[in-house]
Amino acid sequence: MAGDTDWTAAATDPQLACPTSGVVDIVFSRWTTPILWTLNTHGRLRFVELERLIGTITPKVLTQRLRQLERDGMVVRTYHPEVPPRVEYEISELGRSLAPLFAHLAEWAAANLDKVERARQDYDTDPSR
Repeated sequence: MAGDTDWTAAATDPQLACPTSGVVDIVFSRWTTPILWTLNTHGRLRFVELERLIGTITPKVLTQRLRQLERDGMVVRTYHPEVPPRVEYEISELGRSLAPLFAHLAEWAAANLDKVERARQDYDTDPSR
């Protein structure tokens, strides 16, 4: 039966079992969210400005993430052939389309992170663990 085959494939292929996993891989890697959030909030930025606003990211990691985000269509890189050369980054329309998702996550965080912290404390202080 075709339905059984589809279910079996979904049970063994994580991409089929969770169709959002590709989105999670793109959007929720360690530095992607802060980069996209900063570009969405502050607009077009030079590398050093972006690095300064994020704060704790290394130049190497920022470069890697920006390249990946550009490849994924989330960020637009603009090279200005001046002396010295100037490069600016901005969030693309595709990246900007994630704003409602980030807004919902921010709402969820405001409503639930205290509950997560309480659950962690309960777990950590449970003597049966």
